[in-house]
Amino acid sequence: MFCRKIVLGAVAAALFVSPGAALAADNVLLKTPIAFGSHLPALGTPIKFIGEQLERVSGGSVKMRYYEPKKLVAPFEILESVSGGKINSGYTTSGYWIGKMPAAALFAAVPFGPEAAEYMAWLYYGNGNKLWQELYDSAGYNVKVMPCAIISPETSGWFKQKMTDPSQFKGLNIRFFGLGGKVMEKLGANPSLLPGGEIFGALEKGQIDATEFSMPAIDERLGFHKIVKNNYFPGWHQQATVFELMINKDVWNEMSPQQQAVVEIVCMASMTNSLAEAEAAQPPALVRQVEKNGVSLETWSPEMLAVFKKAWEEVVEEQKADPMFNKIWADLSAFRADYDTWESRAFLPRAR
Repeated sequence: MFCRKIVLGAVAAALFVSPGAALAADNVLLKTPIAFGSHLPALGTPIKFIGEQLERVSGGSVKMRYYEPKKLVAPFEILESVSGGKINSGYTTSGYWIGKMPAAALFAAVPFGPEAAEYMAWLYYGNGNKLWQELYDSAGYNVKVMPCAIISPETSGWFKQKMTDPSQFKGLNIRFFGLGGKVMEKLGANPSLLPGGEIFGALEKGQIDATEFSMPAIDERLGFHKIVKNNYFPGWHQQATVFELMINKDVWNEMSPQQQAVVEIVCMASMTNSLAEAEAAQPPALVRQVEKNGVSLETWSPEMLAVFKKAWEEVVEEQKADPMFNKIWADLSAFRADYDTWESRAFLPRAR
């Protein structure tokens, strides 16, 4: 109830925009391809909330029409398509652009990184959002970018066998996201980054041996349990995952300040809504996975987590050769060090 009130309060704040002011600029239709199917809870469903609230809060001055993956452009083509004006907006994750901008993945998910509350604190009240826009600008992309949904920890992989030794990763063909994929490389695996809709087919055909994708309620929809039965926790590679709304900067600049404010406020509301939706969906999904789907829920040993963390630290040192990665990493690290003075004292320890 509390989270719902926050969402409604954030949306209601935008209603202070007078109808006359909202109509001062031309009406805007955001044609928005999405990287995740809208049927996926908290991963794809936020776009429905965003579209409904944009029209409601703006009085029809800003509308959104979303397109399922591959219906307008493919998920991995969204950034270039928005920047080049082929489409005027897109909903995706910056982790998909790691090959174009190494630092982009820092705005999606960070191995052993911040949980959702800390991530949002850095984005909104640290330098996160400012650095995110600076990164895209410096890389020559003509987009306005903003966080527009967030989920908490994902699972860290579906495997055919129990994973008890780092040597088991050598030669393993695995779908893995973002910076966590760099860790897999360190362990000798062959990571690939596939869109969600292609993972089941790749598992079924033996093109990959294992995969990670998202949270239990989301993975369940994609049917991974039909092929692989060992699902590992905790999600060391993605303690929180942020999703972005990109709008072509020329289109953004032509919008009125009121229209821009509506988009920003609705995205902030979506951050709260998506987090609450994701958290509520996981407990029953875990029960179904075990009782109905025969999944074995496994926990990484402290030794294995230490191996992942050591490999991650090596990845960071290598990635810091990129100037923007180094700059953003330094800022995030400084913020986290300050945040730890609060976090280390304020929260109850989690019992295992």
